[in-house]
Amino acid sequence: MKRLVAALLLAGIVSPALAQEPFKIGLILPMTGPSQSTGKQISAAVKLFLADHGTEIAGRKVEVILRDDAGVADTTRREAQELVVKEHVNALAGFGLTPLALATAPIATQAKVPMVVMAAATSIITDKSPFIVRTAQVMPQVASTMGSWTAGQGIKKVMTVVSDYGPGLDAETWFTKNFQAAGGEVLGSLRVPLANPDFAPFLQRVKDSQPDAVFVFTPSGYGAVFIKQFIERGLDKTGIRLVALGDVTDDDQLNAMGDVTLGVVTAGPYSAAHPGAVNAKFVSAFKTANGGMRPNFMAVFGYDGMQALYDAIAKTGGKGDGTALVEAMKGASWESPRGPITIDAKTRDIVQDVYLRRVERKDGELYNIEFGVVAKVRDPAKSE
Repeated sequence: MKRLVAALLLAGIVSPALAQEPFKIGLILPMTGPSQSTGKQISAAVKLFLADHGTEIAGRKVEVILRDDAGVADTTRREAQELVVKEHVNALAGFGLTPLALATAPIATQAKVPMVVMAAATSIITDKSPFIVRTAQVMPQVASTMGSWTAGQGIKKVMTVVSDYGPGLDAETWFTKNFQAAGGEVLGSLRVPLANPDFAPFLQRVKDSQPDAVFVFTPSGYGAVFIKQFIERGLDKTGIRLVALGDVTDDDQLNAMGDVTLGVVTAGPYSAAHPGAVNAKFVSAFKTANGGMRPNFMAVFGYDGMQALYDAIAKTGGKGDGTALVEAMKGASWESPRGPITIDAKTRDIVQDVYLRRVERKDGELYNIEFGVVAKVRDPAKSE
């Protein structure tokens, strides 16, 4: 590749500036604060991708600049501005929570810089800038799948408990929509503050209402708190079933939650126990590179975000501006550790399989074991 670039330089086809300038990716993640698990997982996955694929693509050296926003939107906005104005990044990536992605969208639009969302899951995010591409899940995908499955189990009455912010409201809306469409009844919809959450009083209301099941969504990293308070309130002994989205039984924290999670059914796009050679290789390499840490769904979203960027750089010959890079990502497909995925050419959102999983013990550890799948799920909120 270096010899080819040198030859192109002599021929005047590639400018010396382009050949020498690195392709800079500004990676903004919550490396501290309550969502630091997300930052830890995605940053580790990005490092693994660079180790697996090298730091040069289409004649451009790739440089990742990591910034910590601690999960605070004002900080995210400031870091994004500095990365664009001072570091002259060619792409922005990361965004651990919806408010952080929404805070950055106007900057991506104004600067015409691709913005790859690796975590935030609210449906509306890709509507906020034509430069946003998402490799994370979209909340209506998984919540609608969970609503349909729950109703199909003979569960008639449910209460919902969600974190009170964008993805939580999406989860509540789309679980309820599909559950009610199949004949189920929602007895109550409870919303827990995102900052310093205390689930106990909400769980007491669930216990008093005696539904057949409680549907839960909390962002990655908060599931352990919910499970702890679920036990403390004695709901594990009431016969009330717990159904949730995959964030609650996060692979990064599942073993620490303990056997109380056994049998919990969730819907999600990835499990560390997902079968197949691609995932087995990914999990092994991730653990080796990170002291035995198990990858979770956020790690896969980050790894795939880098794949989307690398493919776009290659397709544009290393010369694409922001608009060309986004166009190159539209319609891209590849085999991810989570299975086959595609970037929807119209919405710039992920199209992926959604798995039904049950927590089981395997080889002495707790895993989300897949037992069902809904293939090629698009964001239902954008297909109405």
